[in-house]
Amino acid sequence: MLVIATSDKGGTGRSVTACNVAYQRALLGHDTCYLDFDFGSPTSGAVFGVDEVYHGVESGGLHHYLQGQVTEPQRIDVWRSSSRRELRARRSVAGRLVLFPGDLGGGEFNMTRDVYERCVKLLIRLNEEFGLVLIDLSAGRSHAAEMLLAVTADDELRRRNMEARWLVFHRWTRQHITAAADLVDGRSGLVQVGQDLGYSEGSLRDRIRFVRTAVIEPDSAFARGLQATQQTWLREVNSNLNDRAIQLGLGRSVVIASIPLDPVLQWREQLLTDSDVQDDVANKETVQAFQRLAEDIETGDTWSRP
Repeated sequence: MLVIATSDKGGTGRSVTACNVAYQRALLGHDTCYLDFDFGSPTSGAVFGVDEVYHGVESGGLHHYLQGQVTEPQRIDVWRSSSRRELRARRSVAGRLVLFPGDLGGGEFNMTRDVYERCVKLLIRLNEEFGLVLIDLSAGRSHAAEMLLAVTADDELRRRNMEARWLVFHRWTRQHITAAADLVDGRSGLVQVGQDLGYSEGSLRDRIRFVRTAVIEPDSAFARGLQATQQTWLREVNSNLNDRAIQLGLGRSVVIASIPLDPVLQWREQLLTDSDVQDDVANKETVQAFQRLAEDIETGDTWSRP
């Protein structure tokens, strides 16, 4: 299964959430790989705690592979390579967790026929090897997003029943909700470009779900610590945001997950482990949200519209 993570604005928590979902998916026993297609800023190594690829690799990453400069992209076993002790103590039931990093200082590039064919070949091979192939894109209408829309519409992938699902991330703010809706339905958005490349509108929409991040629920423990006037204001704002989301087609029927605000992730983008929760560093609710998304990412009912 291919899952593609994207967002219209930076700072949505897309990459750190995607890394945590890959981690939780591997803990469930599924072989999982993570492809860093954020070519301009490949920082997934930092989230996984792999210090030597903190901001991409010097050469041999996905950027160089797709451009034909290497025959195989570099792959990193996160369980063995992470500097975090909790990750190196891999559970016996856990599946593989492999990172395919981007290249340091790579940048965006146009899709040529050779780039396209290398991408198709790579995704077919990884889909046979891993239960989940999670691909993290850069924010906005990137060349990488257009390439993956083209590749996932390819006849060869369809013959192999390789379904691609899209997760669109946005923070729970008016500006981010508007930006996420525009990324999907706006001019040169996912739906328009996807139709130009061979998708039917209905088929593509059925593959797109939204992930709300840094959400403060009015009834949460965090909100109960606020002053009465702040709680009243928060309820009003939350109600207005829900109305705005429904107006723009981002209502709950197309939302696959809401990730609670977590101070750890505001200050340091990292994987949240059981130790972080036990030490009262990370919110238990945030980790539970990652776990649910790791499960729901495959569940058929989650992707069927009412």
